[in-house]
Amino acid sequence: MAIETLYVAAAAQARIGGDLYEAVDTPYGLRLLIGDVRGKGLSAVGVAGAVVNSFREAAHDEPDLVALARRLDTSLVRYGAAFPSAESAERFATALLAQIPYGGGEAALVNCGHPAPILMRGTDIRALEPSAASPPLNMAGLIGGDYTLDAVPLDPGDQLLLYTDGVTETRDRSGTFFPLLAWLRGQDAVGPRRLLDLLHDQLLDFSGGGLDDDIAALAVRVGTGDGTAIR
Repeated sequence: MAIETLYVAAAAQARIGGDLYEAVDTPYGLRLLIGDVRGKGLSAVGVAGAVVNSFREAAHDEPDLVALARRLDTSLVRYGAAFPSAESAERFATALLAQIPYGGGEAALVNCGHPAPILMRGTDIRALEPSAASPPLNMAGLIGGDYTLDAVPLDPGDQLLLYTDGVTETRDRSGTFFPLLAWLRGQDAVGPRRLLDLLHDQLLDFSGGGLDDDIAALAVRVGTGDGTAIR
């Protein structure tokens, strides 16, 4: 597999924000996390760090993504109790968890209130909407519900794009949102690094250079198994 990332913090001169991502090599396959913490500033950065640190540890231990999502939710509840503030009751994060077996096969997804990932398979480019809603992290106890696992068959050469809502909520001067799916369908097939570079350039052009939200994206391509270069 080939994997590449993009991160843009909206705050001037900032290098980190409330968006987060991580990829971990585990006995269960490649496990991915992308998420978006409510709010901005140092408080959001702290919550993002707590989620990523919990994922790095738990991804090796939990046998399935539903158990992993519950673990992250519990960790965020504990973080709020350890570092209380006026915003503690509203600290939550949307997140997407993905598990891809090495060599391809059936991937697993748990979507915790996050924008749906996009599958790119030749000319078939579509959003992978969850079969049932799952609560954002730190919201399960408040709104109830459990986490839903969805399976997605992956073929050699398939590519997944995971992203935060800073991508699709980028606006042009007329206030129109960036049409991510339509843009992807108009692109030639390229590998993860080139795809994310093109996406970044397009967002800057679309917004007139004024990105006003954190942006994170992660692209993964399943290898063909024949040594073909992925760029």
